[in-house]
Amino acid sequence: VQLQVCGGGSVQAGGSLRLSCTASGRTFSSYVMGWFRQAPGKEREFVASIARSGSSTYYADSVKGRFTISRDNAKNTVYLQMNSLNPEDTAVYYCAASRFYSATVRDSTLYNYWGQGTQVTVSS
Repeated sequence: VQLQVCGGGSVQAGGSLRLSCTASGRTFSSYVMGWFRQAPGKEREFVASIARSGSSTYYADSVKGRFTISRDNAKNTVYLQMNSLNPEDTAVYYCAASRFYSATVRDSTLYNYWGQGTQVTVSS
């Protein structure tokens, strides 16, 4: 599975961005999909995940209520809508695909495929 991430950029605090991640192949719907981010000098951290059917979503506390993960299995694409952005959201954002049985998976080592990352910069 190859994952192509699009949609990063620069925005002022309070603004919004939408990231998308499109997968190659015909097995997209068989994977739990997740978003992670890594800020300079920090470890990669879980942001959100979504079940194979899209019926369940999970978020890090730091983004809950501001970010929304969704997927369109017909388009092999997962999205991350980011609202009310603040400078602490500045990071490289990655999408990832996991074969793990549960969409609650937050451990990056349990994700099997990764996109290339996209920079999100939020200025105050």
